[in-house]
Amino acid sequence: MTDQSLILYPDFEKVDMRVGRIEKIEGFPNVKKPAYKLWINFGDDIGIKKTSAQITQNYTPDDLKDRLVIAVVNFPPKQIGKYMSEVLVLGLPDAAGNITLISPDNYTPLGGRVY
Repeated sequence: MTDQSLILYPDFEKVDMRVGRIEKIEGFPNVKKPAYKLWINFGDDIGIKKTSAQITQNYTPDDLKDRLVIAVVNFPPKQIGKYMSEVLVLGLPDAAGNITLISPDNYTPLGGRVY
């Protein structure tokens, strides 16, 4: 890692990562790569936000319903086709390069912030 890739802690604090629960899942067939449309509940202060995620290789809608996930909630909305994404769900590539979602190990109140 070079010094140019280092960030200061105040920079990290600007990224608002929160825990949310996936409440609704729909297929998203009109995109280049298979994806789902997700509606995620981040609790009373933030509410329900929507996004899309290219996670169809590792998850079915039944796998995702009520799952806790971590998402960045302070990016500006992004247009994806005819759909407006409001948050970015976080994940890691598995050995095949397919995304595996990041989730808390234990129950965490909705809207809890990652520090």
